Amino acid sequence: MVEQEPPHLDAVFHALSDRTRRAMLRTLSLGDHSIGELAAPFAMSFAGASKHVKVLEGAGLVSREVRGRTHLCRLDAARLAEAEAWLRYYQRFWTNRLDALDTLLRAEDAEKAERQQGVDR
Repeated sequence: MVEQEPPHLDAVFHALSDRTRRAMLRTLSLGDHSIGELAAPFAMSFAGASKHVKVLEGAGLVSREVRGRTHLCRLDAARLAEAEAWLRYYQRFWTNRLDALDTLLRAEDAEKAERQQGVDR
């Protein structure tokens, strides 16, 4: 039976595909920030930063609260945990594959060492 992935996982990985958005998430991991504060390190306009925040909001990674003229953003890490769980499956897959390769290479090295000992005698 094929396990169904959450439908929003595509949006999460799309949001994470951009380095500016990843940097914004890192900043938000330290606490709530306004869109202006998120824009500052990139010398981008409020509108440009707001577009990035909208993508993060659409993926469920960020929530925004409007206080007067200030848009305060907060990290919502639950969707990051879902993405990490998806990646963890493939980490196990590659760990198993690399362990098998390591076993194969060790056996090959041992065989070569045995042949070399036979030649040296």
